[in-house]
Amino acid sequence: MTEPTFTNDAIVFGILMLSLGFVFYTENKTSGFWHKFYKIVPSLFIAYFIPAIFTTVGIISPEWETVNATGKIIHGKSQLYYVASRFLLPSALVLMTLSIDLKAIFNLGSKALIMFFTGTVGIIIGGPIAILLISIFSPSTVGGADFDAVWRGLSTLAGSWIGGGANQTAMLEIYQYNPQKYGGMVFVDIVIANIWMAILLIGIGKNDKINKWLGADTTAIEQLKEKVSTFSKKTKRNPSLTDLMIMLAIAFGTVGFGHFAATHLSVFFKNLVTNIQSETWRNIFTFLGSSFFWLISISTIVAISLSFTKAKNYEGAGASKLGSIFIYVLVATIGMKMDLTMIFDNLGLVAIGAVWMSIHAALLILVAKLIKAPYFFLAVGSQANVGGAASAPIVAQAFHPSLATVGVLLAVLGYAIGTVGAILCTILLELSATL
Repeated sequence: MTEPTFTNDAIVFGILMLSLGFVFYTENKTSGFWHKFYKIVPSLFIAYFIPAIFTTVGIISPEWETVNATGKIIHGKSQLYYVASRFLLPSALVLMTLSIDLKAIFNLGSKALIMFFTGTVGIIIGGPIAILLISIFSPSTVGGADFDAVWRGLSTLAGSWIGGGANQTAMLEIYQYNPQKYGGMVFVDIVIANIWMAILLIGIGKNDKINKWLGADTTAIEQLKEKVSTFSKKTKRNPSLTDLMIMLAIAFGTVGFGHFAATHLSVFFKNLVTNIQSETWRNIFTFLGSSFFWLISISTIVAISLSFTKAKNYEGAGASKLGSIFIYVLVATIGMKMDLTMIFDNLGLVAIGAVWMSIHAALLILVAKLIKAPYFFLAVGSQANVGGAASAPIVAQAFHPSLATVGVLLAVLGYAIGTVGAILCTILLELSATL
């Protein structure tokens, strides 16, 4: 929380854009060190990792504290992630969904859903197993009484890793974990979720080898990618200024409508959910009061609707490429949230989170091997749980821009089942902590 070298968002944004420029410049090398490097490590990971290094060494920071002339502590926070997630992410989803082929998406089959629910089960059972294992070596780490009980805090992680922020808040309300200690759980969420996302991104660089080991049939995925690529080549043209302005109008016009509708829908459903008599059902449907949930859902629905119109021809003018630019900016702002030294700040809780995520990963790998699911389904199925709507499209589009919609659809499903799955997980967490 110490004040970084640069706190002005205009300067920080410039640093992030220079980082992205460096990544694309070096990735474009056709020989030498960088050519070999990017054959092993995907550019999306480096776009994520460089800002994390800048945050770690104190050049930039997502938030900080400083003392003014009167001795008062001032809390500062960068707004770049908020802008990227609320404006650039939904607009990227619109641009990358314009040319979507829904029939081809459905032809991907049931393995996408199987891997998604496998990821959910991995989170549900991973937490309790992690408590049992860590308690052998450090009982105090998983202890605590009443509202200080660690299992109550871990319930908020379950909400976040199955659904998202709204589900995480619901779990905090249900189990009333000590608010003064809640920051520690948010900290574990950021550290473990970001490390796991980095591992998934690295895996994309070895996608073919992983699929070969899994014995996966990637025919349906390749057919979808080929369809989009063929359509893009068929409609390809040098974009004019008019093309670029219309694409931006479609993207941000949809996002503007999404914000407008999300504001009203979230208020309407929040009031509706508040009037539900049963506390259990009230908390299960808490996500309906999230404006971000409605923003992503509405933007995706509008984009899918536009894919049935002539608007899809803008793929030939580079719609998905423009969307990818926005995604890379979002990735950089997510990387900025990761301070690598935080891993050592609370090793006990981090150990629980690491074991928890390892079980989630192991189960995904096991099931993927058994059903011969492609690595794409494993990575996106996991991220739709752990990362939600802000991260799942990033991982999906790293395979191909046409696949971003798959990540969004699964992430929205995660919002819907997040609180129910987290409650089930918490029941097991309490049993494990009291054995």
